[in-house]
Amino acid sequence: GHHHPLLLSERLHAVQLHWIAGHAPREHWVYAAKTRYRQADAPCTIDRLLDGKRCEISFAQPQWAVTPGQSVVVYESNVCLGGGIIE
Repeated sequence: GHHHPLLLSERLHAVQLHWIAGHAPREHWVYAAKTRYRQADAPCTIDRLLDGKRCEISFAQPQWAVTPGQSVVVYESNVCLGGGIIE
């Protein structure tokens, strides 16, 4: 069903990263992210940046239906920092 616990994710890995400023934001800082277009911003941290091509993002609260192949977009306040493809 819609509320099955396996549909909730506390973290994700993203690949094919693109950062608008040309460099990754700092790790272990509170940002907001979306994994779905009309989803509310969810507090998160970028826990690990791996070789500039992958990152691990952790959410303060589990997120519904984090799906490989879809995008994750990271924000600081109202500014879009960039994002990547969910692995």
